[in-house]
Amino acid sequence: MTEAVTGPSVGRFDIDRDQMGRDLVSLVLTVVELLRQLMERQAIRRVEQGDLSDDQVERIGETLMCLEERMTELCEQHGLRLEDLNLDLGPLGSLLPRD
Repeated sequence: MTEAVTGPSVGRFDIDRDQMGRDLVSLVLTVVELLRQLMERQAIRRVEQGDLSDDQVERIGETLMCLEERMTELCEQHGLRLEDLNLDLGPLGSLLPRD
């Protein structure tokens, strides 16, 4: 004969859906910020090589400024600061370079 199990199930836990949503937004913005910074460093290297026209340099600068402004806006919309996106990787240091 099988007995019915009463009470809370073993291994179950309550999920705070709001916190989970905030954490997901934070993770996505962290990845986007990492990519933005990598693109910025690559653009600086290309500018320093001197193989871009003045027009290309100007467009790269404008694009990078727009991306940074948009990231700031997204962080503000979700109650985050850019500093909040920097993950501590323990002995490896932080994910994003500290400015």
